Amino acid sequence: MQFRDLHRQYEAMKAEMDEAMLNVAASGAYIMGPQVAELEQQLAAYVGVKHCITCANGTDALRLALMALGIGPGDTVFVPDFTFFATAEAVAMVGATPVFVDVDRDSFNIDTCDLNEKLTAACGSKTMATPKAVIAVDLFGRPAGYDYLVNYCRERGLMLVEDGAQGFGGSIGDKKACSFGDISTTSFFPAKPLGCYGDGGALFTDNDEWASLLRSYRVHGKGTDKYDNVRLGLNSRLDTLQAAVLQVKMRHFDDELHAVNHVAKRYTELLHGKVHVPEIPNGMVSSWAQYTIQAENRDELQARLKAAGIPSMVYYPRTMSRQTAFAHLGQQPCPIADRLSQTVLSLPMHPYMTDEEIEMVSSIILK
Repeated sequence: MQFRDLHRQYEAMKAEMDEAMLNVAASGAYIMGPQVAELEQQLAAYVGVKHCITCANGTDALRLALMALGIGPGDTVFVPDFTFFATAEAVAMVGATPVFVDVDRDSFNIDTCDLNEKLTAACGSKTMATPKAVIAVDLFGRPAGYDYLVNYCRERGLMLVEDGAQGFGGSIGDKKACSFGDISTTSFFPAKPLGCYGDGGALFTDNDEWASLLRSYRVHGKGTDKYDNVRLGLNSRLDTLQAAVLQVKMRHFDDELHAVNHVAKRYTELLHGKVHVPEIPNGMVSSWAQYTIQAENRDELQARLKAAGIPSMVYYPRTMSRQTAFAHLGQQPCPIADRLSQTVLSLPMHPYMTDEEIEMVSSIILK
């Protein structure tokens, strides 16, 4: 059994995928070919925003977003303590200071009460950098609490960046993930809900000025052409082959989203009441990048699954505040995030899982 079976996905799309990749190989337009612009239009339309700007990976997408917003040395950015390293890494890479905020036990996403406490402390400090932005992460596919966060940030003059690396395809009501931030980002890493065959990322915004800056920053800060460099930027382009792969996958994405929600529903039916299962509120759709349970005997469960030939993963065994790279900040650990790092376990999850496989995984846990 595969944790996320990309081979099954390829077999399901093989004819279309092979044709798309061979067309790129035959064209010779390997960098910024026409498929890239076409994909950007498709992604913007899907998300429901004015601009989509693709880039080389999800980490670059976060860094580019912060650059376009003018965030740098002397600024503070609030990030959840329980997330992948890139979220806070991008903040540090532009010279700003990440402040780690605890998360909600049930949603895994940033806790708005702790955010308010950390912001109040920052505003009252004479030594802390100036609060500038919040990065909210759509962890494991579930959108963060944007019904609250959007207004909260607007009222306090904070920029809101949506880290939708795991959230593409999710929604709250009729509004899609990657449309909630002033700038939103996603990742096309192969195991993500929408993944390519290498690295890739994208940014989304309705702001014309930021979109123009992002298109410049991703190609060495170009002006009228790539040899007219008007600012310092990155080398962060999505290559044509990855764009072609993503175009094929986009044709099947809604069907896969429906399928993965069936897998999640079946897991929940089998495991509810036995372990702490993730739940999605009415009116919200998760893209289920991971199906993550919580269990006090996490390590034993993982060992039993491994013995039965079933892969599982711990996302994440160490919080941001406990990363060696951020030890110099001296920030106190967040208790809920700390506890989650000891109890979470992600189960095999992908659109091509059969009911028999779901029941096999669940039976080991139930024993």
